[in-house]
Amino acid sequence: MMKLLSVVGARPQFVKVAMIAHAFATHGRAASIDHRILHTGQHYDPAMSDCFFRELDIPSPHYNLGIGSGPHGVQTGKMLAGIESILDDWRPDALVVYGDTNSTLAGALAAAKLHIRVIHLEAGLRSFNRSMPEELNRVATDHLSDLLLCPTATAMENAKREGLQDRSCLTGDVMLDLLQQHASRLPRHPLAHDDYALVTVHRAENTEEPERMAQFVDWLDRLPLRAVLPMHPRLHSKLSKQQKNSIDRMEHVHVLPPCRYGEMISLERDASVILTDSGGVQKEAYFLGVPCLTLRDETEWVETLAGGWNRIVSMEPDSIVKIVQSVIEGNGYMPAGRPDLSQFGSGLGAETSVNAMIAALEDA
Repeated sequence: MMKLLSVVGARPQFVKVAMIAHAFATHGRAASIDHRILHTGQHYDPAMSDCFFRELDIPSPHYNLGIGSGPHGVQTGKMLAGIESILDDWRPDALVVYGDTNSTLAGALAAAKLHIRVIHLEAGLRSFNRSMPEELNRVATDHLSDLLLCPTATAMENAKREGLQDRSCLTGDVMLDLLQQHASRLPRHPLAHDDYALVTVHRAENTEEPERMAQFVDWLDRLPLRAVLPMHPRLHSKLSKQQKNSIDRMEHVHVLPPCRYGEMISLERDASVILTDSGGVQKEAYFLGVPCLTLRDETEWVETLAGGWNRIVSMEPDSIVKIVQSVIEGNGYMPAGRPDLSQFGSGLGAETSVNAMIAALEDA
């Protein structure tokens, strides 16, 4: 029996593990594979966790550490101890980690110290900004991993540049798999009438900087378009009372609680423009052919910049308002052609990833 343990803790990881769990369950060798899920509890709000497991039909976690939020060191340390205990008890053949969260780093470090193989799905991404916690997590995880599952050729090149090419495999992006299965058959959201901008903000580089939070409230107020704003818990906690009151008074802004996967995809699909600091939302915007403005100073998903479908605008109010106005008027900011989805694989990323995992474990 081949034993694999997936470690997840945040909503982007739930999307990825949904496809991997399904690929394991439908594999020709499913009867000889024991794939279990460990949930660290990094995202513990039901709107950020439980609804994803139900909606995406993800098997219930065998283990849930219930860690919750906290400073990076405290949170990662608690995860490391909890994961290590489970690994000691179950001793899987490999541990699979996803993306770039503290759950990812804790899982990789715990397994590596116990000499258990580490597999990193969505490996090779680089923003080249070491001030981002996510960048530190993904770099460290790649170098701890025995198998790097890279979603794009750019990610493969990044791995090669760091001497990791012999451990790397080009798989395609599993998020494309899921979106292609769901996007076309999702109903329109009740707020998806007329033109609107979809806005999401949650990254530490924005929410923990008072100046950038002030800029955010400024351009949101000046946005020349109706806005739909799913409110991430981190954003809600970092806005001042005065800023929250200001947003509440903006008649053109519709604030929502965190959205389920299908609800979010339908809002992305029908938006005129998306403004986000989320890596996953940038990708989904590109997959759906919706213009995106990235509210950061760089992106790890450089493929989405092709054809002007994604533009890096930071939090500068005048620039953001000007570009959104040009989208409304249909001039200046109009992406060229159609997004090249072949950069992200053929929609079989999960199947390719699972085959690579099985092959690597058989060869070990």
